[in-house]
Amino acid sequence: MRKVGTEVLVIGGGSTGAGVALDATLRGFKTLLVEKGDLTHGTTGRYHGVLHSGARYVVVDPGSARECIAENRVLRRIMPQAIEDTGAMYVLLPQDDPAYAGAWLEGCEAAGVPAEEIAPNEALRAEPLLNPAVERVFRVPAAACDSFDAVRAMARTIRQQGGAVWVRHRVEALESEQGRVVGARLVDLTSGEAVLVRADLVVNATGPWAGRVAALAGCEVTVNLSKGTMLAYASRLVQTIVHRCAVPGDGDIVVPVGTVCVIGTTARHIEDPDRYPIEPSEVELLVRRGAELVPHAEQARVLRAWAGVRPLYQPGGPDDSRQVTRKHTIIDHARRDGISRFISVVGGKFTTYRQMAEETVDLACEKLRSPRPCRTAHTPLIFEEERRTYALGRRFADLDGSTEPDELVCECEIVTRQQIERALDENPTDVLSDLRRDLRLGMGPCQSAFCAARATAILYERRDLPVADANAALLDLLQARWKGVRPVAWGHTLRQVALAQQLYRGVLAADHLLRSGETEPYPGEETS
Repeated sequence: MRKVGTEVLVIGGGSTGAGVALDATLRGFKTLLVEKGDLTHGTTGRYHGVLHSGARYVVVDPGSARECIAENRVLRRIMPQAIEDTGAMYVLLPQDDPAYAGAWLEGCEAAGVPAEEIAPNEALRAEPLLNPAVERVFRVPAAACDSFDAVRAMARTIRQQGGAVWVRHRVEALESEQGRVVGARLVDLTSGEAVLVRADLVVNATGPWAGRVAALAGCEVTVNLSKGTMLAYASRLVQTIVHRCAVPGDGDIVVPVGTVCVIGTTARHIEDPDRYPIEPSEVELLVRRGAELVPHAEQARVLRAWAGVRPLYQPGGPDDSRQVTRKHTIIDHARRDGISRFISVVGGKFTTYRQMAEETVDLACEKLRSPRPCRTAHTPLIFEEERRTYALGRRFADLDGSTEPDELVCECEIVTRQQIERALDENPTDVLSDLRRDLRLGMGPCQSAFCAARATAILYERRDLPVADANAALLDLLQARWKGVRPVAWGHTLRQVALAQQLYRGVLAADHLLRSGETEPYPGEETS
């Protein structure tokens, strides 16, 4: 068993865990971040892409609203490259309670959320597909945010500052001595190697899995798991985030994200963070509710469906997850459970990850008896490409203006061979599904139908892989794409599915590819 030592061990590679690891690293602690999958593998990579202004919560959860608007301003300063400043409109429809708009405005003022009312005809000029029956419209400073880019930038900054980030390392057990957590036993899922990490302090930032990790130390953390289902449409129906001015509910927001737009979300309690199928009723509800905001959504092509799990935490709170606070909680297990040098952070949301991290590391400093000031609010994250702000057409402009020959691998998202090769060289453990998160490979209208085989060939050549491993990478990517397409396979999307089936089963015989010494059927076989 390989043995390593660190001062702070952070478990969980989402925005919260990466934020904690970055904060601890910037304060000068020797820090190691471990994640069982890829970065943003969990909730952070499965949300609707909103940098909240806090306006959603000003009536039902004003504490969260104040946190959101404060952190909104900080994140714009430290990660502008991951943020598209779309702004947001809160709209009152004829079927909505007009009294709520008054309470909402009062809540915005009390929480410090800027809200400006504009005329409905002005809103319709800016967003022609908006429901023409809107009665009142308000602008607030929300934005679209790429969580994949943001967390990658956090990891890049951690490494540059001397910290370490290990992906595909699963925690098998926490090591304890005399009522104190002293580290963890891991397994490297790539090599199978066992690793013992000795640490002065361990932070559990695993979101929906926080209860399972806490149990390894004999502690109980009951997380309210709330599934949120979303739909991606094949084009940007709006250029501004459109939100219903009503009590938060299902299907009340439309978000332009990259080349698509997202309608979301639902809130359904689940028991298992690893198993949460998307129900047809959820898809039907989101299409119907989204069309109330943007009527064209009924005719537009739905690209895919997916869901994320909110790790809410409010012991003794309401059963309805819509009523559970979105604020975070930091659990000092020494004070609560008598297990020292172990901290869990649960709840919260992407917009407030930095504040959550700051408070967590403040407690870590107290436990380690080494007070050090937080630096994350004024330290810009390091992005791969130098640019000041996010721009939708940047990739196309870069390709069009380039003097170096390059091959276009993914036409939908403008991903080139050089980008893929560079990503594979920089991240030796990356597989094709990671490139989807890193580069948006396969996330466009064809859902990998054309680029999956091309990207597999590059992976095979660049890594000199055994054929069975290259086959497995291809099938894993196709399976992941099929999982999201299946719930919305009608109309143009069903035609796309049929084309992909013909390409991969009819032409490439993917259902007969050898994978790990066995014959594996192509994931879409059941619809043939």
